[in-house]
Amino acid sequence: MSRRSSLLLWPALLSLCLAGVARADSGFVLAYPKTFGHVDAATYDDDGHRIGGADLLIERLDSGRVRIRSESGEQRGARTTVLAELAPVDRGLRVLVEQSRSLDEQGQPLGVLTVDHVQRQARCQDASGKVVSGIALPPADRVMNVPLNLFFLPLVSGEKDSLQFKIFLCRPEARLMDFVAWASNDDRSKSVEVSYGPDFGIATSLARRMAPKLSFWFDRKAPYTWMAHRLPLYSGGPEVFVVRGDVSSASLIH
Repeated sequence: MSRRSSLLLWPALLSLCLAGVARADSGFVLAYPKTFGHVDAATYDDDGHRIGGADLLIERLDSGRVRIRSESGEQRGARTTVLAELAPVDRGLRVLVEQSRSLDEQGQPLGVLTVDHVQRQARCQDASGKVVSGIALPPADRVMNVPLNLFFLPLVSGEKDSLQFKIFLCRPEARLMDFVAWASNDDRSKSVEVSYGPDFGIATSLARRMAPKLSFWFDRKAPYTWMAHRLPLYSGGPEVFVVRGDVSSASLIH
């Protein structure tokens, strides 16, 4: 099976695995997306050079669930595809499952990272599909890997000053890391920048200087509209900017 065929099959298999699931144990409830459909984007390096395409898809399924899929990276080389499926609840959406799969800079598969909030399991698979490590998740877990564009909205709207959560990592082994996110308050900017990074308590300020700079940008005039984000393509991988097609990359990359 080709890599493209396997990627197309992946969402279908995910929905099949979740068929009949009534609820999840994620501790977070997210707001519904304001818009659905494809969002064209591009991937840039730190110097502002376009190195590949990108695509974000938010769709409402016949079941009423919401699926988010995003792919970004180099044209030939490092690339990451992420997927999340969310179920409606009384106050919004709760995440059922999150997955991420990456290619390294030589285009070789690195495996699959899965956070299954329903089964309360997070696991790491190698390129052959073998589970090489994993951890159990507690009830009402606070893990949030993929739908950060929805998770950060309380910071963008000013409802929250900060958000604490955990990210599941597979390198060098399965583990959870505490993270914290906060929003910029520069009213002169056309965008709201949400930054996030490891939460080391009183040592967090120092850690921020040493860790990769992770950010999401949202349109200040339409605060629910994603503009761009900056992150490594995978743990320890190249850092990139993913920018919406109608946004100038030069306004964000500096």
